[in-house]
Parts: sequence; C-alpha cells; structure tokens
Amino acid sequence: MKTVTVLSDTHGNRRALDRLDTVLRESDYIIHLGDTSADGVYLRHMYGAKTVVINGNCDAAKLGEDEAVLQIEGVKIFATHGHLYSAKTTLARLAERAKALGCALALYGHTHCAREDELDGVMLVNGGCMTRYSANSYCYLVINGGKFTHKIVKTQ
Repeated sequence: MKTVTVLSDTHGNRRALDRLDTVLRESDYIIHLGDTSADGVYLRHMYGAKTVVINGNCDAAKLGEDEAVLQIEGVKIFATHGHLYSAKTTLARLAERAKALGCALALYGHTHCAREDELDGVMLVNGGCMTRYSANSYCYLVINGGKFTHKIVKTQ
C-alpha cells in the first residue's frame, strides 16, 4: 500500500505547506501540480526524491516537468497542471490524453476548484488549491494492489 499527497496552485503559500508537514512526511509520494513549481522544489528539498514537480501556467522558471506518468502499486497515473488541456473549459482533452497513455487516473489543478469526475473510463481528480486567498484543499490517495481510492481534504 502506498499513500500520495497531491497539491496544486500553492502560489507561494508555503505556510499552508508547512502546516501539512505530518501528512507530507508520512506520504510515500508527494505530487505538486504547479503554480508555483518553486513550491514543489521547496517540497523536494524538505521531503526528497519522493516529490514529483509539475510546471503550471504561472511558472516562468520551468523547475519541473510539464506532465508525468507514474506507476504506483499497479496504477498508472497521469499528472499535469491542466492548462495544456484546457481544464477550465473541458475535461475531454485531459481524459483523452490520460487514456492514450493507458492511465486510469488523471491528476490536475489549474482551476482552483476541487472536483472529481469519471470520463471515458478515466478518473479525473483536481484536489483544489492551497492559495492564500481561498479555501484550501488537497487530494489524498491510497493505492494498493492495482486499485486506488481518493479523498479531497479541506484544510480550512
């Protein structure tokens, strides 16, 4: 069994990240989905190689990858910020890309709105955002034996 904490759209709010120290320390993986990728690098400095950093649309300095495919406990996961797939207007392109890559789960951010959808056999999860200016949330995943479950966790 592996646990994954998925964060997005922190926009420099490192205080919110620091408040999650116990969860992040205990997670097997941390995925930061961009805006700001420098925050993802901050997490990598704190928690090491278990941290995956994705670039977002506000990341002038590209410190991570534009997208990634991870294989964890038999589950193939597509991770992206979402802006390259027009996530604010449609999830179809995101689902199509994830499915083409053979992924059962697509993680994205960009919209600042937590939501979960299933489209064409792909579970699409946006954990929300961790900005200073809105309610904060993130996604917590548990993956075991080729199956996964997820929860959107509100921190305020």
